[in-house]
Amino acid sequence: MTREKQIILTARVVSLVFTPFYLPLLGLIVLFFLSYLRQYPWSYKLFVLAVVYFFTVLLPTLLIHLYRRYQGWTLFELGRKERRMVPYIISILCYFTCIYLMEQFHIPHFMGSIVIAALLVQMVCALINVWWKISTHTAAIGGVAGALFVFSELFSFNPVWWFCLVFAVAGVLGSARMLLRQHTLGQVVVGFFVGFVCAVIGIVFL
Repeated sequence: MTREKQIILTARVVSLVFTPFYLPLLGLIVLFFLSYLRQYPWSYKLFVLAVVYFFTVLLPTLLIHLYRRYQGWTLFELGRKERRMVPYIISILCYFTCIYLMEQFHIPHFMGSIVIAALLVQMVCALINVWWKISTHTAAIGGVAGALFVFSELFSFNPVWWFCLVFAVAGVLGSARMLLRQHTLGQVVVGFFVGFVCAVIGIVFL
């Protein structure tokens, strides 16, 4: 395998591992370790994580994969701006369903606010996508940074090392998206800041 193919393969793996759908799951995991929510029993925390994982990661990923296979498109072809709206709608509906079920199960609103923030990121990216292609991958990692910023203020912990990790991942992920020719530098950077702002608004005000 040539060096160029190795780089492209690595970029694809990075894009796959850091899929945008993992934002709410990561947010909840951070909460369960760094806030008073760690006092909840593990059975309850695993139940919440299972519900969130199914409706924000597994189900939208499966449905989008089936849609892509039905259309006969490759991942690269699905990445075209005009073909991204249906995947956005699928993920938004899955997120709405997750929020509805969390309310039915009487899961604390503070936990649900993370999914609401992720939903807001998806909706804003979908709206922007009507006119301009934006990176949902970096929007998601930007959302993680925004959530981390809010949590560090609410629970009074030092987020410096966490921010270092998030920014490092954001840099690698943004580079991967550009290497795959899915986004420009502007789309990657704007995506990160959109995710950051949406996460702050979603957690603090919604």
